[in-house]
Amino acid sequence: MISGQEQRRHDSLSVVFHVVLHEPQIPPNTGNVIRTSAVTGAHLHLVEPLGFSMDDTKLKRAGLDYHDLAHVSVQPTIDSVWSATPGARVFAFTTQATNRHTDINYRPGDVLLFGTEPDGLPAAVLDHPRITAQARIPMLSGRRSLNLSASVAIALYEAWRQLDFDGAA
Repeated sequence: MISGQEQRRHDSLSVVFHVVLHEPQIPPNTGNVIRTSAVTGAHLHLVEPLGFSMDDTKLKRAGLDYHDLAHVSVQPTIDSVWSATPGARVFAFTTQATNRHTDINYRPGDVLLFGTEPDGLPAAVLDHPRITAQARIPMLSGRRSLNLSASVAIALYEAWRQLDFDGAA
């Protein structure tokens, strides 16, 4: 997480996307998403309750030294995310969606929302009026789901690719 001078420097940069993990449970997955968010400039929102402490060694190990380069906010509720991203389009990722993640024309400021590792997003979140559309990442039939951190990386890089990797070196 960023603080002090690094926070001021990061705030001066434009956040291209918001990634939301709704009640994440597995520290290494979240650590990997922290690293992905750091290298893409995405703002990561973690919605409580978390299945771990932010001081968890597995979380830190997976994120390596990228924790100080990532913009991470811990939100008490999904409504806090809505307040932090007013007017943003929200794409909820679920294996039940009919739209592919590549069917969306992403725009700066969009929110990419993901559920818990074992259960995905609850119906109350999927049916929320702030959800612009649901999206899925294609995979072979008979498979349950991708790893959470892999799903975030696939979706985030597709969205960023559509913006010609704005801000990348």
